[in-house]
Amino acid sequence: MKELDLLKKDWQKNDASFEQVTEKDIYKMIHKKSSSIVKWILILSVLELVFWFVLGLGVNIDDYFKKMKHEELTIYFTVYNFVSYIVLFVFIYLFYKNYKIISTTASTKQLMLDIIKTRKTVNYYVYYNLGQLVLSLFIGFYIAFKYNPETVVLTDKIGSNFTVMIITFSILIIFIILILGIFWLFYRLIYGRLLKRLLDNYKELKKIDL
Repeated sequence: MKELDLLKKDWQKNDASFEQVTEKDIYKMIHKKSSSIVKWILILSVLELVFWFVLGLGVNIDDYFKKMKHEELTIYFTVYNFVSYIVLFVFIYLFYKNYKIISTTASTKQLMLDIIKTRKTVNYYVYYNLGQLVLSLFIGFYIAFKYNPETVVLTDKIGSNFTVMIITFSILIIFIILILGIFWLFYRLIYGRLLKRLLDNYKELKKIDL
């Protein structure tokens, strides 16, 4: 925000006739910065979708379920995957829509509203992804323990030994929390920084609008 600080100093030094021109310059700069930030949010969301898609191509889920002799699970997994991608595409569309709206916004108040709306959409996107991560891990562990022949011995021990059950579930919970923490940190570093910059822009616009 160094450019904005320099403009504001010039604004305070000069007379009233120059004040409105400088205010417009500040708005244009904030507008440009906000549009660029939302564009990066859109790009990152697309790259993330591509990453998960490519990662999914490397996993042969059909062979996995055939090995467990439960091929019918492939259908449920396919439907679950399809719905997940549809939701991600909806978020990407919303990011694109927010980018187009912010790029053409012509008033300070509207830009402020658009920034708030974009921040909410990104937060919902992050919450959804983290929620999906936890749900996917629980489903994966459930399928592994219930249908995978290689875990039958462990499953029997869990069912007959309370201590083993506590230890096993404790390890799983710790693992889920660890994975969740890693992804939360990733979103915090990437999207969190962009959202903070949007918030800074919002605060500057609020000063202009007063």
